[in-house]
Amino acid sequence: MSQLSLETQLFNETLSMPVALSPVGLTGMYARRGEVQAAMAADQKGIPFTMSTVSVCPIEEVVPKINRPMWFQLYVLRDRGFMKNALERAKAAGCSTLVFTVDMPVPGARYRDMHSGMSGKNSAMRRYLQSMTHPQWAWDVGLNGRPHDLGNISTYLGKPTGLEDYIGWLGNNFDPSISWKDLDWIREYWDGPMVIKGILDPEDAKDAVRFGADGIVVSNHGGRQLDGVLSSARALPPIADAVKGEIKILADSGIRNGLDIVRMLALGADICMLGRAFIYALAADGGAGVSNLLELLDKEIRVAMTLTGAKTIADINSDCLVTLDNTEAIEFVSTRSELLQIRYRSLEAVGLVVDHKREVAEIPISKLPTIEC
Repeated sequence: MSQLSLETQLFNETLSMPVALSPVGLTGMYARRGEVQAAMAADQKGIPFTMSTVSVCPIEEVVPKINRPMWFQLYVLRDRGFMKNALERAKAAGCSTLVFTVDMPVPGARYRDMHSGMSGKNSAMRRYLQSMTHPQWAWDVGLNGRPHDLGNISTYLGKPTGLEDYIGWLGNNFDPSISWKDLDWIREYWDGPMVIKGILDPEDAKDAVRFGADGIVVSNHGGRQLDGVLSSARALPPIADAVKGEIKILADSGIRNGLDIVRMLALGADICMLGRAFIYALAADGGAGVSNLLELLDKEIRVAMTLTGAKTIADINSDCLVTLDNTEAIEFVSTRSELLQIRYRSLEAVGLVVDHKREVAEIPISKLPTIEC
């Protein structure tokens, strides 16, 4: 397996494997100065880290800690002064690629955030009580991970911003009138590679090509924006058919392991982005946890490539997939999910040619719920 090459070229960068870390808001609340730890782990592995607009650590805190350029994610917001400031700071700091998120003109109905104390009535008190039941987090992040700030926004506003400010500021600034003209405006301040994140429709992908974007991220925002929206795994093949070769195709949402990455590459992605997976690792063991995750992904990708006869990432394509029934749409859910992880079932539906020993349940689509994430 050591003879395999996982190297991938993307936007004049060499990646050690076809993976980038996705932007995740408030990463610094999962571990002490979480953005710094995650960025350092990605840098050590030779892949990009993408900083969220709403990170705890500001751009200027993270960049000096890493050797390779990081990516920066931006929303379209009513406050164009902030957008301009963020773009200028990202460019000055040497960020190489802009990830422009277009699937959040308004926040989704996130009831989980209310349950966790992220928002809703008495949220501050509920967060405080939760921290008391997690002493390790309270010590590592609660006490020693300060300031609990929105670094990029605080720098612009010139004053500290807490979680309540985060929710209020974003709620007042998301712009539901987003259109292609907004991307023209961004091009005035950003001349580097631009990736449009949140594409699920082939026509939107074609529009991105016509606009001149360098890449798209096929993404349903991790299923957090609209419950029931099309999964990335289902959206990817028709998008790849429409624009493969004309624009770089990245994909995220529902990816948890190396085999999932190989599946998405076979469905048409050039590289995959991971959000929740690296956040779990970061919360469990900080930067060391992220490093361990990336090494595990590397090994899992190599195993899948060996067993499917792929020597390079370019060898992973639709030929690696097997269609078990061409006449009827059939969905497969592996025993790993035990039929309970239905929201991620689309990735489990993609069977690799040599994956014949895995037990699967063959279930017609008509027998499954129509709602998917």
